[in-house]
Amino acid sequence: MTKPPPPTTPDGRYLVVDGRLWRRSNPALGPRQRELLVAALMRARADVGRAKRAKDAALERRARDRVHRAKVGLGERGPPWWTDGTPDLNRRLVRNTPYAAWFQGLSQEP
Repeated sequence: MTKPPPPTTPDGRYLVVDGRLWRRSNPALGPRQRELLVAALMRARADVGRAKRAKDAALERRARDRVHRAKVGLGERGPPWWTDGTPDLNRRLVRNTPYAAWFQGLSQEP
């Protein structure tokens, strides 16, 4: 049985996972740019795992830095990719944000 995808806020800026907002990738990225950044992210995450298993703190730090750079490139971290001045609510509990009523309404859908 496959798990349904996490809900996306009506404005498309966030996913909600375990009641927390997570910024989505910048939708303005081209497919090739997105593909390259996702590939870099996956390699860096795998390298984090290898470094942790090897108990190599320096290697882990470098791999985590690469994860961060890929996420910034994707728009999931760093300055928000939207330009309307709305504050970034990344990693906040959805119940403490303007999305609270929308999210509560999801649980009441048939």
